[in-house]
Amino acid sequence: MTLEPQCPRCPGPVTVAGTDVRCATHEETAPLWRAEEPSYESFAEHLVLSRPLPTWLPWPLPAGWQVTDFGCVNVEGGTPQAAFASCSGTSELDGPVELTVVTEEPGVGLGARVGGVTHTDPGAEVGHGPAALHLRVEDVTLPMWTVSTADDGEALDRAVVAGEAEGRWLWVVVRPASALLLLRDVGPLADLSHLGPPLVDTPFGTLPRSW
Repeated sequence: MTLEPQCPRCPGPVTVAGTDVRCATHEETAPLWRAEEPSYESFAEHLVLSRPLPTWLPWPLPAGWQVTDFGCVNVEGGTPQAAFASCSGTSELDGPVELTVVTEEPGVGLGARVGGVTHTDPGAEVGHGPAALHLRVEDVTLPMWTVSTADDGEALDRAVVAGEAEGRWLWVVVRPASALLLLRDVGPLADLSHLGPPLVDTPFGTLPRSW
């Protein structure tokens, strides 16, 4: 297997005994199976493990961008609870940019870990007041609300927005925060599990992990 088990809620170590995965902080957990090294082979493995959850990213990728991380939360033989994918590239205004999209069932906590949010789900900020932006996902335009990343205000190293898609939480995390404006220009999110043969030409790359 080219995917490694982690805790979906924190970066702490996990122990694996058969099909049981235990986190030192969160005890028994459904593991996050994350790519050790992004490649076509590990991505194909991810798509099998995460099915039927979507794996959303902007498609086609912006010029020069690469898929740099992905994973899903799933107990062996069970139903996937969350999936994420990241892509990275360069913006003329913001320099290096990382964009991560998470879809998850309530209570999983993966989106919160990716975004560095203290509460497990997006919270009361989502769905109240005007949306921060509207995001095109497949053929639907969805409202997205800003999620605070710190008690004293939003951190500048990342921006987190969240909403709901297909009955699940949808998180989008952009690093740095200023690059959130790129979402207007990168195109709609597409489910990469439905792409078929074009996936063979997907560019993969490796970056130091940001979470």
